[in-house]
Amino acid sequence: MGHTVIEWISKNWLVITVPFIVFLAFIVVSIWTRRKLYNYLEKVFSQTKWEGSSIFLNTTKTPFFQWGLILGGYTAIQISQLSPYLKSLFGRLFGSIFIVSLTWTIITLIERLLHLYLKRVKALPATTTALIINGVKIGFVVASILILLDLWEMPTTPLMLMLTIGLLIAIFASRDEILNIFAGIEIARNNLVKTGDYVKLESDEEGYVSKITWNNIQIKTPDEKTFLIPNSKFVGMTVTILGRPLKQASQPFRFYTRLHLKELTGLKARNLSELATILKDVDDSVVYYHTHNFIEEFQYLTPQPANDFALWVSDALGDEVLGEKLANIDTFEFSTIGALRERLVDVINEELSIRPDGRVAPQGREFYFIKSLSVIIPTFHVAHDLREFVEVLRMVSIDTLYFHIFEAKLRLHKGVNDFSIWLNDCLDEKELADKIAVLDPYTYTLEGLRSMIIQLVEGHLEKEDSIG
Repeated sequence: MGHTVIEWISKNWLVITVPFIVFLAFIVVSIWTRRKLYNYLEKVFSQTKWEGSSIFLNTTKTPFFQWGLILGGYTAIQISQLSPYLKSLFGRLFGSIFIVSLTWTIITLIERLLHLYLKRVKALPATTTALIINGVKIGFVVASILILLDLWEMPTTPLMLMLTIGLLIAIFASRDEILNIFAGIEIARNNLVKTGDYVKLESDEEGYVSKITWNNIQIKTPDEKTFLIPNSKFVGMTVTILGRPLKQASQPFRFYTRLHLKELTGLKARNLSELATILKDVDDSVVYYHTHNFIEEFQYLTPQPANDFALWVSDALGDEVLGEKLANIDTFEFSTIGALRERLVDVINEELSIRPDGRVAPQGREFYFIKSLSVIIPTFHVAHDLREFVEVLRMVSIDTLYFHIFEAKLRLHKGVNDFSIWLNDCLDEKELADKIAVLDPYTYTLEGLRSMIIQLVEGHLEKEDSIG
């Protein structure tokens, strides 16, 4: 038996040796080619400074040598003395191994490169990143399977039909996601909107664009509410960009309101002497009620009534001269209730020193002193810049407006309102702050005052836009 084998080898040594030598030659050539090629690529990449160079080199270096071995084995088989059937069989095996190796390498390379670049897109959520990567991987796997089936002469029609049905189902299930992604690309490519833009939608909703992703756009309204609009819907609607990002205040403006509760004091005056005597000693909250709270209560009248005392003196006592003098006292000129009280008493006593107190109010029309109890309540409205400020100002109550415009002077003892202080100190808008500070409250209703402040701020914003 051993003699027969040796005799066969001696007669057919070329049949064995030549394919083996060819295979070894492919190994040597593969090693030399890989070394030369990758040295060249490293030089090229170092010059171009491509960020994905290390990923490409590390991912393809080992498979490149494997592909050389596969090609060497295939060539050795083809030049051997094997039967055509075996050559075809081994050829398909080597071809299948090459296709699997190539597909795996491409998938690994693309996955690593996509991770490198997609992670820099901050607006792209992790779910969308995974969807893109998995979609690419599935595409290459499907293509590889079809090539293998064709290589082994197997029918591909059933698989193609299954893949088509599966693809249609997947597209239908994720149609909204796909539409949003394409719409997101359209938004980014045409720069339709940017983070920080103040926009108004066709539904009349408006606010700042706080975040843009590949799926949706997040909008924050002036009252601190947040809502999401899918990209596909956003592209199809009418959107008005009211302005680009504005200077942010160093401290946001927080809006407050307050409620007034009335409380009877049990005190009443029938004539001027009693009015002056009681007014001199009552609590500040009583003086506040009959001056500031009185003006707010009748804020819809233009010109506004000055105070409750002037109205009573004119109507109940019939002393129009003194009533006019009391009405001429500028309630908002005084930064403290004490100073206002002193001025009211002085005017009444000055009149009493000129003539005797002979007028008495009819029964039932005495002046009843009422105390005002205030409760300050924070609202959820906050403004970080001028545009948010003017939009919140449109929706806050009259009580809020009165609190920040008029009561601020008493609260801060600065003779100026909260709005002007914030504009000057936190936004460095001194000119606008001064314009609001000098508004005469006697020439406007509170709604008229609101409109005037909004007009001043919007005029300032238009001026800033034209300069920008």
